Amino acid sequence: MDKSNFISTQPRAEWTWLSSRSVDSSESWVDKGNYLPLNVSYQLLAGTPATKQKLIVIGLSSVKRKKDSYLLQTLDSIFSQSSSMEHTAMVVVVLLADFDPEWREAMVGEIRAAHTSELDQGQLIVIHAPMQFYPPLTELKRNYNDAPARVSFRSKQNVDYSFLMHYSSSQGTYYLQLEDDVSSARNFLTTISKNIQERKSVNWATLEFSSLGYIGKLYKAEHLPLLARFLLLFYQEMPCDWLLTHFRELLAQKEQILIKPSLFQHMGTFSSFQGSVNKLKDKFFEKDVYSNPLADVYTDISVYNDHVPRLAWEAGEGHFWGRTPEPGNYLMVVFRAPVVVTSVKVETGMAGKDLLEFAVVELGQNVETTVKGEKSCKDFKLLGNMKNGMFTKQDLEFGFASSCLRLQVTGKQKDWIVIMKIRITVKT
Repeated sequence: MDKSNFISTQPRAEWTWLSSRSVDSSESWVDKGNYLPLNVSYQLLAGTPATKQKLIVIGLSSVKRKKDSYLLQTLDSIFSQSSSMEHTAMVVVVLLADFDPEWREAMVGEIRAAHTSELDQGQLIVIHAPMQFYPPLTELKRNYNDAPARVSFRSKQNVDYSFLMHYSSSQGTYYLQLEDDVSSARNFLTTISKNIQERKSVNWATLEFSSLGYIGKLYKAEHLPLLARFLLLFYQEMPCDWLLTHFRELLAQKEQILIKPSLFQHMGTFSSFQGSVNKLKDKFFEKDVYSNPLADVYTDISVYNDHVPRLAWEAGEGHFWGRTPEPGNYLMVVFRAPVVVTSVKVETGMAGKDLLEFAVVELGQNVETTVKGEKSCKDFKLLGNMKNGMFTKQDLEFGFASSCLRLQVTGKQKDWIVIMKIRITVKT
C-alpha cells in the first residue's frame, strides 16, 4: 500500500492518555484543545487541506449502501445553498468509511467529477481511515438486545464519527455534524454564524440545527478531541445520538438548545443499515431560511381552537386556522420596529382545502392604536391579490420602511381558512 498519501496524527502506539502533556491549571482540559490525539492515520483520497483554519468544518461519514446513495446530492445541496463568501468560510470533510476499496475509488471519481472546483480550493476534503485502526466490530455487547448486526453497525458508526471529528479538530473553529443523506437550507452557514454570535456570552457545548438524531449538531472544535475519545471509549455501549446527548450534559449544558426552523432535512428513503426504509422528516425544516422580524399579530377572524394567528408568522410547523371570514376581515402583522421589506410570501390552505381565495396583501406605515387596544397602521400600500390561495412578491423596491403587513379579505369565503405561512425578507 502506498503510504505517501497518509496523514499521520500520532506515532503508532496504544490508545493511551498522554500523561506527559503539561496542563495549564488556569485553563480546563476541555478548553485546552488537542490534548488527546488518537492513534490513527488517515488516507487523503481527494482535496488539499487549507493552510488556514476555516470558520466551520462540516463533517460527513459515508458507507456503501445496498440501495440508493445520497452523498452526491448532499454535497450538491451544501454547496448550491451557500454563497461564494460562505464557501470561503467552510470546509467539508467526507470520511469514506467503507472498507471496500473499489467502492471508495468509484465514489472519489464521482466526487472529483462533480466538485472539482471545491476540491481545488480547499473547500472539500475526502479521507479514509483504514480498518487496522478500528477496534473489534464483532461479538460486541448487546446492551439493548439489538441484533448482532445492528450492534456492529452502530458501534462502527461511533468509531467512524470519532475518527472524523478527530481529523476535523484542526481544520476550523467550529464543527457541524451532518449525515450523507440530507438537504440544506439556503445560506445555512450565515444563520449558524449569527446564532454563534448571539450566544457568545453563553457557555454551550452543542447547538442543534435539526431535531433529528445527529444531523445539524454544532460543536466547538476545541471540544472535538475529547468528543472523539468519548465516542471511541463507549463505542459499543449505545447509539451515537445517545452518546452525544451524554457528552453535552457532561459539559454542563443540561438543556437542549434547538434552533428553529431547522436548517437540515433528511432526504433519504433507504437507511445505510441493510437498506431498510427510513422516512424520518424534520417537521421544523424550512428550505428558505426563516427571517421574519419580531412582530405582533392580530386578527378579527374567529380563531379555531388554539390555532392562533401568530403561528402563521412564527417559525415551526404551526398555522392559523380561522372560521369562515367575511369581506373586510383582516390579519394584521405589526413589526416591533420598522423594516424595509424586500419580499413577501403567503401560503394558505391544507391539502387543497381552506384556501384564502379573495384577499389583498398590503404594507403599512405610521403605527396607531385602535379602539380595541390593538396596533395597526394609518396608511397602506397595495402589493397585490391572493391567487389560488397563494401570494408571492419578490424584489420589492418601495424605498421606505414599513411597520405593518395586512391580509384583508375582499370576497365571501365558502370555507374556513388556514394560513400556513407568512414569510418576508428584509433589507439588512
